[in-house]
Amino acid sequence: MHPMVKPALRRGWRDLNTVQFGMTPAHALTLGPVDTATGSFLDLLNGTRGLALLREEGRRMDLPDGHVDTLVTRLARAGLLDDARGGGPPADALRGRKEALARLGPDLASLSLTTSGPGEAMGRLAARRRLRVQVRGAGRVGALLAALLSGAGVGEVDVRDDGRVEPGDVAPGGLPAEAVGERRDTAARRAARRAAAERPPRRAVGARGVAKPAGTAGPAGAAGEPGFSLVLLTPRDDVAVHAPAPSVAAPLVASGTPHLHAGVVEATGVVGPLVLPGETGCAGCLHEGRRERDPVWPRLVAQWQSGKSRHVRACDLTLATTVAGLAAAHALAFLDGGLPSTAGARWETSLPTLQWHARPVRAHSACPCGAAEKGKAEHTSMEGESHETMAGLRSPTEPCRTAGTPRPAGTWRAHV
Repeated sequence: MHPMVKPALRRGWRDLNTVQFGMTPAHALTLGPVDTATGSFLDLLNGTRGLALLREEGRRMDLPDGHVDTLVTRLARAGLLDDARGGGPPADALRGRKEALARLGPDLASLSLTTSGPGEAMGRLAARRRLRVQVRGAGRVGALLAALLSGAGVGEVDVRDDGRVEPGDVAPGGLPAEAVGERRDTAARRAARRAAAERPPRRAVGARGVAKPAGTAGPAGAAGEPGFSLVLLTPRDDVAVHAPAPSVAAPLVASGTPHLHAGVVEATGVVGPLVLPGETGCAGCLHEGRRERDPVWPRLVAQWQSGKSRHVRACDLTLATTVAGLAAAHALAFLDGGLPSTAGARWETSLPTLQWHARPVRAHSACPCGAAEKGKAEHTSMEGESHETMAGLRSPTEPCRTAGTPRPAGTWRAHV
């Protein structure tokens, strides 16, 4: 282990004997009392030295025997330390790709703040390279979402849509102006590839002669095609955003493929639900719940679907970009092993106030997905971080995360 205090955490002295790591309440921790020698020793925790050399440095600074190991252990348990060489062989392979790692450096720094174990952040970033996701719908939301996931290190991002790129599809970070007239899915895939920090890992040949990325798991597709860790449904049709047809996602539910809905309808952005088949509410549950609350709901949906479509659907550029960004963040949170708040809920915001609201999508007994039978909250559990309190690890006066703060964790994990 080559320990280093997480570089993403700003450090400051609250007084002569107390150090604060981090600025925001979600991540800040304090260490104290800290004597002068220990404060100087903290500067040596920069990832360039192993524990043996750190012990030598500690003796040279007249620190008590065992002090270095105690300090390193408890800082690590508090989530303040990273390992400059941790993460396993996949992380070592990523470190060898200097240009790609330089591009992904800010993402790695962010991951270090949402993980606790030394080397865990690099391990998760390296794991993204082995993931396979699909985006269905390549309008202003879908094309940008695909580029964001690819740029964040997801190894393979497939995009599916029909038709050709229209002038109204062009958006910064998504489909460029020169793509107008091209096949929509082809142009979106190209945009995703251009956003990637590196070429996706070479795909191995499966038992049926179908290439697949090393480590891909999950439900298999047609002709032995490997399954997706996550499918993102981003239709350009505003009716499909507001009232997603259960039949569209039914094959995903049947195959057990996690999927996330997102899009823009009129002047409202929607992200969610993230559907974990058999665990959380799906499009069918959403439809049944709405019909239960409003008996005329099916009649309205039928009219919206059969009515003559307007020439240009409303899709504000900045709202579409906001939706794509939030959907990408929720997708990455899931792919990295977390359980974002879109699991069983839709987040909605409307122009011009842009206040986000969570709309629960509860599992419905009339829906054949089976989530209602599973019971509540089986996919969420609370696991505490069993941190010891150092003579000194405590919360500062401002609200900060303290050692032992529980974090949610789910039984669902992205297939790697």
